[in-house]
Amino acid sequence: MNQRTSTRPLEVACPQCHKKVQWTDDNPHRPFCSKRCKMLDLGAWADESHRIAGEPAMDETEIDEMILRQERGEE
Repeated sequence: MNQRTSTRPLEVACPQCHKKVQWTDDNPHRPFCSKRCKMLDLGAWADESHRIAGEPAMDETEIDEMILRQERGEE
């Protein structure tokens, strides 16, 4: 049975507390189960507890120095 003809809404786990949540227009906080879980997740991103793996970002000074070195042919 494909998802469009299914009468049961999709259920996902809340990213914060892992409680099962129905993915419907009636849930303004989806994929979270509540405003509280949504705000806890936002706070974790704000204080950098959550981060996306990768190279650290360069600050403006480092970028300017890199450009100057390239213009002088040092790299």
